[in-house]
Amino acid sequence: MRIALLGYGKMGKTIETIACERNHNIVLRINRENLHELTIENLKNCDIAIEFSTPQTAVNNIYKCFEAGIPVIIGTTGWLEHFKEIKEKCIETNQTMLFASNFSIGVNLFFELNRHLARIMNRHDEYDIILEEIHHIHKKDSPSGTGITLAEGLIENIDRKNKWVEGEVKSKSELQIISKRIDEVPGTHIIKYCSEIDDIEIKHQAHSRKGFAIGAVVAAEWLSGKKGVYGMNDVLGLH
Repeated sequence: MRIALLGYGKMGKTIETIACERNHNIVLRINRENLHELTIENLKNCDIAIEFSTPQTAVNNIYKCFEAGIPVIIGTTGWLEHFKEIKEKCIETNQTMLFASNFSIGVNLFFELNRHLARIMNRHDEYDIILEEIHHIHKKDSPSGTGITLAEGLIENIDRKNKWVEGEVKSKSELQIISKRIDEVPGTHIIKYCSEIDDIEIKHQAHSRKGFAIGAVVAAEWLSGKKGVYGMNDVLGLH
């Protein structure tokens, strides 16, 4: 495939390494220094775009991919208030997009484990629940997109929780998210069920960006030839 990288920071460069190892070609690399090269004409020379830019630029980049008629893989978070309108535009114009708050295959299996454990714990209201997410100090959004996805998975399956709150909670119906930003930590997410008797905990800890990059490239390979709106559950067959 001929790939456009929209966002060429540390993650974009890791994706480039993985894509080249899998015999793909990076034909367009966009960062803040060459935004003028992000044109419809240049995008049309690509088979697919992988979007890992910033919350401020992601929406415009996605629309440009639609206009160019190329599928787009989206890993940027922090823009999801626009997700509904972008999804509708994608379907209306017969375009293709795949969004994931986290492209790591291990994290997506962790999402499924989180939902399964939540269904089991729903009937055990003696346990309170805390979600902790830890990332590097350069991460622009808080809580993380992965943390929000985990929180939503809990709320969907735990009747006693109806919304998530970052920081201090005011009622038992609120799910607490504790966000920490520490040096160069790639990403850690912990779900804790706490009671007076004992604690139960599940945890995912990334060791590097490589897992996210592999997942993004695998998703791009899977998306080839498809139309519509997809997620990593579709790629991994987790429905």
